[in-house]
Amino acid sequence: MKIAGFGLRQAATIESLRSAVAKVDSAGISALATPIDKADFIAIKSLAQELGLSVIGVEAEDLIAQTTATQSERVKSLRGTGSVAEAAALAAAGRNARLLVTRVVSDDRMATCAIAVGEGN
Repeated sequence: MKIAGFGLRQAATIESLRSAVAKVDSAGISALATPIDKADFIAIKSLAQELGLSVIGVEAEDLIAQTTATQSERVKSLRGTGSVAEAAALAAAGRNARLLVTRVVSDDRMATCAIAVGEGN
């Protein structure tokens, strides 16, 4: 299962998410993942609908349990993980998940995207 994980600010738009996902190899993505408290944001729901994919809301404890390749001290203090996008992608990808692409940042700096692949849950 190939997952695109997203970190996004409340002010992020669908254009923010498009900008981030355009910077990664998104071919074959099965779903989008983001923290559960952001899974209902219009931007992520709109992108999912546009791509014909579902949104997986990842619980905070599942984000924290992931080892991320990149580390943002700001994000670590707010969310307990070095990268929300990487942690969401890894958690949603399931067993034996590994990152294919570390987080990239949208042009407006409102969203990040990372890609992970795993065996599903």
